[in-house]
Amino acid sequence: MNFDRIAVEPDKLEGKPTIRGLRISVETVVRLVAADWSFDEILSDYPDLEREDIKQALEYAAAATNVHFYHLREPA
Repeated sequence: MNFDRIAVEPDKLEGKPTIRGLRISVETVVRLVAADWSFDEILSDYPDLEREDIKQALEYAAAATNVHFYHLREPA
């Protein structure tokens, strides 16, 4: 997956992933969605964001937590 809207710059927000180099972190966007904010509410409060930014922030967060689980057999 190509995260062309996500930037990591050591001098911005302590190197946290941001949206297009803005001072809006991926974490902030994900937390707003988790707090049940609608895309429209987020876009209203953060006018520099675009709908695709929110989608890509969620995709990035999902990719960052990609963990493989292996089902083990129960001990005999």
